Amino acid sequence: MMLRCFVGLGANIGNPLEQLREASEGLRRHGELKNVAVSAVYRSRPMGPQDQPDYLNAAARFDTALTAPSLLRELQSLERRAGRVRSQRWGPRTLDIDLLLYGDECINSDQLIVPHPGLEHRVFVLVPLLELAGAEFRLPGGKRLSHALAHCPDSPMEKVAGPSQLLAPQPGYCQP
Repeated sequence: MMLRCFVGLGANIGNPLEQLREASEGLRRHGELKNVAVSAVYRSRPMGPQDQPDYLNAAARFDTALTAPSLLRELQSLERRAGRVRSQRWGPRTLDIDLLLYGDECINSDQLIVPHPGLEHRVFVLVPLLELAGAEFRLPGGKRLSHALAHCPDSPMEKVAGPSQLLAPQPGYCQP
């Protein structure tokens, strides 16, 4: 059974836009992920220590039959290939991929919590997610995405790139 999944993408060291592009292409090339789409890219202040560069953030949507733990391993593999080292919570990163939503499932294990625990409180997650899912999309538990965004603490963001800068249209694809 295929499930619709959403991930958050973020980077703030190295060449963040290129790293987000490589991650997006990596998702598209993965044989177990279908119908990959990405949001625009947004610049925002870091959530943790402020003595680090601003982040570039985006979201991706895809369908998969992978189990949640298998998907998490695949996402962490993409992070490692981008040079991700887990050393400081909310510290600088070459690539961060968070599993935001796995269908409408709620998961709470030692390895994974879905929906992502910070999803409803982070503008840099909600705005790209809204682009891909739409304002009427309902989170597990029934809350509309637009409602979550309206009640999220305001945080300045700047759109810096469109989706086409992360995923080029595939051959044979016609944009409306």
